[in-house]
Amino acid sequence: KRMPIFLLPAVMMLLSPSTVDSSGYSVVAWGWNSSGQCNVPEPNDDFIAAAGGGYHSLALQSDGTIITWGSNSHNQCDVPAPNEGFIAVDGGRQHSLGLKTNGTIVAWGANGYGQSVVPEPNDDFIAVAGGFTHSLGLKSDGMIITWGRDQYGQCDVPLPNEDFISIEGGCYHSLGLKSDGTIVAWGYNSHGQCDVPEPNEDFIAIAAGYHHSLGLKSDGTIVAWGRYLAGQCTVPEPNTDFIAVAGGGLHSLGLKSDGTIVTWGSTIPVPEPNEDFVFIAGGRNHNLGLQETYVAIDDLLSEYSQVSLSISSISPNPSSSNVLIVFQSSGFESVALEVFDLSGRLVHRQDAGALTQGQHTLFWDGSGLAGEHLASGVYVIRLVGGMQVTISKIVLMK
Repeated sequence: KRMPIFLLPAVMMLLSPSTVDSSGYSVVAWGWNSSGQCNVPEPNDDFIAAAGGGYHSLALQSDGTIITWGSNSHNQCDVPAPNEGFIAVDGGRQHSLGLKTNGTIVAWGANGYGQSVVPEPNDDFIAVAGGFTHSLGLKSDGMIITWGRDQYGQCDVPLPNEDFISIEGGCYHSLGLKSDGTIVAWGYNSHGQCDVPEPNEDFIAIAAGYHHSLGLKSDGTIVAWGRYLAGQCTVPEPNTDFIAVAGGGLHSLGLKSDGTIVTWGSTIPVPEPNEDFVFIAGGRNHNLGLQETYVAIDDLLSEYSQVSLSISSISPNPSSSNVLIVFQSSGFESVALEVFDLSGRLVHRQDAGALTQGQHTLFWDGSGLAGEHLASGVYVIRLVGGMQVTISKIVLMK
């Protein structure tokens, strides 16, 4: 139902006086609004992830707190205290889930099938997903843990339960993405939503609608299968340049590398301006996107009078590999480049050492910590010098 999320640490944005730059991400919500699930609370800024439930919505802020709105019929919007330290969120039909920095999962809301009771040991989780009335958690060793309603086998992970890197929950089915790029699907299959089309290979992301499934390939194309009632499995042409995918009740979404959102099935058009999006999520009959917001730099300079570290440019962007990062520094004993992927993992780090005042450059070849090729998608670039931090984003297209 949503694109994997990323964690942007709370930072001080220090920018050059002649530019206009991002001040964070706001939530754009549209679609059916019967319970206020599209009425994003103010102040609508500083968000880093979002998720849609049946008739409610959730969004994660950079300080680790969760904001909720919409139907609260089963307390699915009442985030348990302490509301802090979260790095991921997701929503089921009438329940909600959050993943904490310590690897524990918090679940709340409807619990008629045990979907809000996380099995012990509640630790070492790296991802979380909510289905209609079931839940899933991914452990750091690649094993999937499930709980909640299991009448169609949606909680029966096929063996071998290992090497998974991503999880998704549909209405009564579940999906898991393996490290080798294959998708495993199980549970309710009356519409073929568990029959992954051949060739089942080269997938980098997954999404589940109510009775359909989607997979994003490394070449930027989307494959969809399952229920076709409203055209939710008919990806519009050109089926290229996608970097993220999401599923709703009878609709689907794809995020393009240029920051635009494409929707198909039973849905309404994306609100204008359809640009500068970095994240998508689907609820039952509504959608959410994170959109970059901008402020005049003079407003920032009124608070920060001296520029000490700022990224001037990242090129090419999008890029297939070799990335040139140009930045300004007032001089630090040590500067480090960090890259985060959309699951919140640190995927690359390199030290630039001590730097004098002026312009500097860094090269990144698009590889991970172990030298592996990273998948296509949005990545967060972070430069750290002393107590100063500056961030930007890049799109990798392999």
